This record gives sequence, structure tokens and C-alpha cells, in this order.
Amino acid sequence: MDRTAVAKMGAVASASVCALVGGVVLAQYIFTMKKKTACMQALRLWTLLATYAVAVGQNQGQKNQECPKLNAQMPEFQKKTVHIKDPGRVEEIICGLIKGGAAKLQIITDFDMTLSRFSYNGKRCPTCHNIIDNSKLITEDCRKKLLQLKETYYAIEIDPGLTIEEKYPYMVEWYNKSHALLIDQGLQKDKFAEVVRESDVMLKEGYENFFDKLSEHNIPVFIFSAGIGDILEEVIHQAGVYHSNVKVVSNFMDFDENGILKGFKGELIHVYNKHDGALKNTEYFKQLKDNSNIILLGDSQGDLSMADGVANVEHILKIGYLNDKVDELLEKYMDTYDIVLVKDESLEVANSILQKIL
Repeated sequence: MDRTAVAKMGAVASASVCALVGGVVLAQYIFTMKKKTACMQALRLWTLLATYAVAVGQNQGQKNQECPKLNAQMPEFQKKTVHIKDPGRVEEIICGLIKGGAAKLQIITDFDMTLSRFSYNGKRCPTCHNIIDNSKLITEDCRKKLLQLKETYYAIEIDPGLTIEEKYPYMVEWYNKSHALLIDQGLQKDKFAEVVRESDVMLKEGYENFFDKLSEHNIPVFIFSAGIGDILEEVIHQAGVYHSNVKVVSNFMDFDENGILKGFKGELIHVYNKHDGALKNTEYFKQLKDNSNIILLGDSQGDLSMADGVANVEHILKIGYLNDKVDELLEKYMDTYDIVLVKDESLEVANSILQKIL
């Protein structure tokens, strides 16, 4: 007998018990009443209790039927871009998220190539760093040097033959060198809004629904990015989705009194040290101690550690976007992410899950 049938039997049993108890109480009540009017009142009360018992049974049955079958009830999961190693486990996690509802939910997500697009019409879309790299704020000589760094270190970042530990020092080198070049350019803070408007950055299809629905239900959204925080905030501000429930942790620039870049604040965040950053944000997660259900979205193996600062995880669903070197990396992504979305430029899957929860 499957779980749905068991749930239905439980619901019917609950209704029967409720009706039986109500009947016993009413029998005693009727026995003590001598007037016809009292009997009529008792019968009306009996009818109300019986109706209530049936309603309780139906409601319990509906709650137990809320856990969806991915293929039958969530057509978004039938897309060719969706890859799931263990559908049964994913159904169980989603079921737990649904039962927890809005009160227990929080979102932890990467930004570049996760909430933003990797490409559009065959053309690469920029990351937060690339928005600066491609802008008129820097010289051609600086642009060439930044491009050389990207060509050298991006290949290392996505190399399937290297471990995270082996990649780690190269990421530190890349970020420190590129940040030093940007500091030398004397970037002006008041130019960033214009630079973002003129860029080719795009958020994934369905981003309005994603952010607005989470805001409507006051679900905490923790954006954990190795990009440039000042640019990231400007992107979501211009998109109209920087709501009060959103917290951004990223590499923020430090400006002098004239608004000229002089450095970066705090410790460097790169793609493979998010575990350390997550642990440093434990105070934020402590404030959300009741939000024990997590939907995590990322696009790299480093993003898997973004929830490490959460102490009381009850259910966590990890959704990973695989944008590059698909043949080499798909198996590894399917081993580590619950749901892998291959070259998928939408938030359709995440939105379909939120639709069930909220």
C-alpha cells in the first residue's frame, strides 16, 4: 500500500473517530433533555459535528496529497535541461519543504551565472566583474590585462581534473591581481549606475516572479557572491527586485571621501572559499533559527558550502546550474546537487517549487 493510500485511510479514520465521539456526547445530551425543542437543537448540533468531522477528514487527506510526483504534477521537471540522480529523494525533500511552508523557508543563492544569465542568443553575458572589465571606466591596456587573467584562471576554475584544494590558491591570485588593476584605475562610484545600464547583464527568465513571491511571503534571501557587491546591488536595484528580505554578502569596494576606489572591504570572497564566508555569517543564520528548510542555488562546486553556517538544517534542496564543460562535469554535479539544470537560463524549476510551498 502506498503512502497516499495510507494517508487517505488515516484521514477517514480520524473523521470516524471524531464523529463517534461527537455521537456519544450528543446521545448523553439528548437523553437528559425532555423537551422536544431541546432534541431538535441536539439534532442540529449532531449535523454540524458530523459535517465538521467529514471536513477534517478531507482536509487531512488533502494535506497528505500535497507532496507532488515530479513527472506527473510538476511539468517543469520534464524539460531536457533537468537532470536528477535520485528523483525519489528529491520528492521527499520537496515534500518536507511543502509541509514546512513559508514559516520555515529560507533561500541561499549564488549570483553570477545562477540568478544572472550565462548567455543570451549564443552570446556570453557578463558577470559583476565583467561589467566593470567591459566598461568605459577602464583603459584598453587594463582591459587587455584583465582579459588575459580571465583566460588563464577561468580554465583552472572549471578544470574537472583539479580538486577544489588545488584550485584554491589560483583563485586567490586571480582575484587579487584583478582587484589591484581596478584600484589602479581610480574607479568612480557615481558612474556605476550608468555602467550597469549600458552593460549586457541579464537576470534569468522568471526573476520577477522569484524575487516578488519571496518578498510577498517575507522569505529571507541570502545572496552569497564572489562578484563585486556594489555592482550586484546595482543590478538587482535596477531590475526592481532589491527587496527588504534580500541580504547581499560579496566583495564590496572601499571608496575615499571623493568616491574614488581605494580598495576592497573585509576578506576576499572567491568561488572556492564560501565555506569560510558562510561560517562568518553565523550570526545572520542564528537570527533565522526557525528557518530550517533551505533552497540552495549555485553554479559551481564551491557554492555547495554556502549553507555551512546554518546550524539547524531540517531539509535542504540543492539546485545547481551547469553552464560549461557539460560532458566533463555532469556526473560530478549530479553526485553533489539534488537537481542539475544544464544550460538553463530560467528560474522555472525554482519557481515551480516555490509555487507548491507558498
